[in-house]
Formats: sequence, structure tokens, C-alpha cells
Amino acid sequence: MRDAYLVGAAQTDFGSFPDESYRSLFRTAFEGACDSVPAGIDPDDIDEAFVGTLGVGGRQLGLSGPAATEHVGLDGVPTTRVENACAASGYAMRQAVQAVKSGMADVALASGVEVMTDTSSDATKYWLGVSGETEWERLSGTTFAGVYAQMADAHMAEYGTTSEQLSHVAVKNHSNGAKNPHAHLGFECSLDDAETAPVVADPLTLYHCCPTTDGAAAALVVSEDVVDEYTDDPIRVAGVGAASDHVGLFQRDTYTSIPASREAGERAYEMAGVDPSDLDFAEVHDCFAIAELLAYEDLGFCEPGEGGEFVAAGATELDGELPVNTSGGLKSKGHPIGATGVGQVAEAFKQLSGDAGERQVEDPTRGLTHNVGGSGGAAVVHVFERESAVDREVDA
Repeated sequence: MRDAYLVGAAQTDFGSFPDESYRSLFRTAFEGACDSVPAGIDPDDIDEAFVGTLGVGGRQLGLSGPAATEHVGLDGVPTTRVENACAASGYAMRQAVQAVKSGMADVALASGVEVMTDTSSDATKYWLGVSGETEWERLSGTTFAGVYAQMADAHMAEYGTTSEQLSHVAVKNHSNGAKNPHAHLGFECSLDDAETAPVVADPLTLYHCCPTTDGAAAALVVSEDVVDEYTDDPIRVAGVGAASDHVGLFQRDTYTSIPASREAGERAYEMAGVDPSDLDFAEVHDCFAIAELLAYEDLGFCEPGEGGEFVAAGATELDGELPVNTSGGLKSKGHPIGATGVGQVAEAFKQLSGDAGERQVEDPTRGLTHNVGGSGGAAVVHVFERESAVDREVDA
């Protein structure tokens, strides 16, 4: 199997854009990704395209992949729509990597797009709910926030996790998002803001929950045979791991872990030949504050039950031992469902290229992205490494 490399990635601004369509957002992300390739890229070079989207609001559910790529002139390019709820474009990235590694493509596009803010709150709640188990969760009235609230309540009961520790996630991610010009909620919040905000689903307050967001993201993956045509400082896709699980939370053996995340992480680490201590930063799926704490534990950043203490101690701050969600995460940057996974990849590309501005991590070598579908029915993890930095490590 050939090595695959990330040579370009970009995202639109995330937010509410009543004058934009999914096609116009897709175009902006695609053009940004092409422009980010150091040596430039001709769209005619693209052999395969993968588009992640849930289709909130019911727009263009059939052939939504080709409907997006035709708008940027990729007529004739095989295009596949990928749907895995909130992990849609994370899986689109995995598909692009597989296409390149298998030899089916030398250049593949991974992308995602979602428009969520042009429907009523009731309609949006419905579309979020379809990512849960239909009969026993969604149709019985359980909301997306309600499912994660059950996970938070269970974690608190088993490990003594506190609401204040959840609020530390919000404070950190808003601090990072305030430094990200693409962020939907690009402002800081205080611990008191998060603690005293209205309750959405006890124990989760408004500041423990991500917003509904419009946006798109795109990434370009190339093979080892052509990577030198596009960059002289390559970023290798060192590891990929994915896993599925029961869609309904009530069907699983645990409420205090997402087993699919744990398994996906282990597979990605094994492929990359690294462990969590080798990472310099991570973008994890923090649709709710408890989800970030679970990610710390499931991905091996800390022991089970220690996620609250880990964030409260500052370990995941920009200057901490392992910066997490330097982009602001889903909590601050926003969560346009179909675009979130590749949006994380865009942040990893910026960090490893040294282009993350005020939120830049010092001289990173490796980063991880972690994207979850629903409450854990699917998860996908990628490990990226800057090859020239790895070579320096070996020489040292």
C-alpha cells in the first residue's frame, strides 16, 4: 500500500449565512484547499472525490455529492456522497486516503458541507435526532443533548466529574476560538458564564453545547508517487482508524466511554506506529463538553475518569502538555455536521504547516483528528505527521 499525503486543506467561515447555499459554501472551501497547496494544483488532477453531508433540511438528498462537485467543474470525476452523521466528512477523508493508498487514485478530494440554520428550531432538532436510534430514542422524544446529558450524568456518578470541569472545556475552547477568524462563536467566555448559563439538558448548560452551523471544508490527499509535485514539506497521513458501534446509547455496555472512539484510536496509533505521548496536538469531537472529556480518556490522553481533572489542570490549553481543539472545537468554531471532520483536518494542516496564527502550537510534528457520528455509533481517527520533522527526530 502506498503512503498518502495531505497537501492542502481549507474551510469556509463557520456560522449562519442566509445568503449562501451548500454549493457556494462548497466552492469556497474547494478553492481554498486548492490555493493552500504549496506548489499549486490543477483541479483536473483530481481522480476521485468524496463529499460528506447529512443533508439537514432535506435538500438534495439524492446525488448530493455530484451536485456539489459539478459546481466546481469536477464533471467526470467519480464522486461519492458519504453519510455517517456527524462523522460524515471524517469518513470521507478516510475514503480519500484509501483511494490513494490502494492505487485507485493519485489525487483525491475529501470534503464536507452542511447548511443548518435556514430551518426552524424544531426542524433542526429533528435532523439532529436522526443520528440517534430512531425507534427508542428519537421517536420517544430523546434529543441529541439529552443523550449526551445522560453520559455526563453517568460520568459524574461514577467518577465524581463536576459541572465546573465541564465548564473548563467551554472556557478553553472559546479562548482558542476567539483566535480563529473562521469560528462561529469566536468570543471568550468565563467559568461563571458557562456555569450560570441556562440549562439545556441537565447537567449540560448552553455553554456546554455546540451551535448549529453552516459551513464547508475540503482537503486534498495525494500519493507518494506525485507528492513532490505539490510540496517539498509533506504531511503524511500516518495512521487511520475507524469503528462502529450500537447506534442507540441504551444498547451499549457503558455510558462513560465511547467504545468506537477507543477502537478507532487504537487502530490509528497502531498503523502510525505511535502512542498518545507522541502527539503534539489533537482536534477531538466536542459536540458537548462531556464528549471532549470522554475523548481524552478513550484516546489515551489520560486514564478513565481523569478527563475532568486533566482539563481543569490546564493540560489541554494551547501551552499545555497536549493542546486540544486549538481551532476552538465544535463548541466555539461550530459544528456544520457534514463539514466537521474535514474542518478538523484543515486545522491539523494549518498547525503542521505553521500557519495557525495566534493559536499556533510550537513546532508540532504530529497531530490527531477524532470525529464521532451521533452519540458514538461511528468514529474515525487520523494521525498526521510532518515528514521533515520526523526525519529530524530520527537524526537526533
